[in-house]
Amino acid sequence: MPQLIESPTRIPVPGGKLIDEYVGRVTSQTSTVSVAHMTAPPDWSEPAQTPDFDEVTLVLRGSVVVEHDGGRLEVTTGQAVITRAGERVRYLVGAEGAEYVAVCLPAFDPDLAHRDPDA
Repeated sequence: MPQLIESPTRIPVPGGKLIDEYVGRVTSQTSTVSVAHMTAPPDWSEPAQTPDFDEVTLVLRGSVVVEHDGGRLEVTTGQAVITRAGERVRYLVGAEGAEYVAVCLPAFDPDLAHRDPDA
């Protein structure tokens, strides 16, 4: 039976970023995929991570920078990027902030992100 998601669940995180989860471990108790709408304030960044999930990032406004072992990739409005499980990546945004959708397979879980402990 189809499951209507009437509204997302706001996931509290430090640093001023807003995460509204539509599908995932919190909102729909789904472990296979998560879909979240993100709003990152100007100059936001997070620690590097080596996650156990693939992540698709679709940028709706602004730009998201993905730092990786091979360099740095800027993803701008209307573009998307896929990062693969096991790749070390770090996400950040510029002075204009960003709005984007993140899809994780399997669903995002902080324990699967493996964020760098020294951050």
